[in-house]
Amino acid sequence: MVDDGDARKARDRLAVGLDVPDLTRARALLAQLGDAAGWLKVGLELYTAAGPEAIRVAAERARVFLDVKLHDIPHTVAGAAAAATRHGVSLLTVHASGGADMLRAAREGAEEAAAKLGRPRPRMVAVTVLTSLAEKDLASVGVRGTLDDQVARLVDLARSSGIDGVVASPLEAAAIRARCGPDFFVVTPGIRPAGASRDDQSRVATPAEAIAAGADLLVVVRPVLRAPDPAAAVRGIVAEIERGLGSRAA
Repeated sequence: MVDDGDARKARDRLAVGLDVPDLTRARALLAQLGDAAGWLKVGLELYTAAGPEAIRVAAERARVFLDVKLHDIPHTVAGAAAAATRHGVSLLTVHASGGADMLRAAREGAEEAAAKLGRPRPRMVAVTVLTSLAEKDLASVGVRGTLDDQVARLVDLARSSGIDGVVASPLEAAAIRARCGPDFFVVTPGIRPAGASRDDQSRVATPAEAIAAGADLLVVVRPVLRAPDPAAAVRGIVAEIERGLGSRAA
């Protein structure tokens, strides 16, 4: 049994994805979840359906992770990052493959908007290689070398461009942590509780494994959305995160 402080620390390592098609279903899921998770992820599906209102609804319950993976010309991405900052998100994704100029523009857009509002800018993380992709998929889109090589290249690019961290599979978390040190923020999707289906993910791990490897924030969607009791599913994941934190401290 852990005390409430430890449980809160574990909840703060979990982002539950509100990957539902409309606000009605998002609100129903939020009512079931309560305060079980420290973060709520608003992704492309819900944001396209409901826009900034989705952020507002999620922010009533937890910190908001806006996961729209910005990838465009630098000017456009800077404007989008500024808009996300004005909406009050705490974490924002960009694609590392957009290049150094785009990454720097995203950070600068968020910084300028945050300065005008008198508050900190959102933390920004760059997507490396999607967890649905395997090495053969990289070759099909013209990427040479191994998957690990590509992740390392994009991690270095994000870091040198002033981005706070990256999104990568849990299988790369330990290497990224060793490469970048303790202050680089590592977000890992592809999290599956023990015994859960892999679905369309190629590179997955359990919550305990991902945390023990050095991940800071775990993103979980389908194992929660498909559960008969989503709050119970989240509590089970939080318990696995606690075990991972224990392994890391040992």
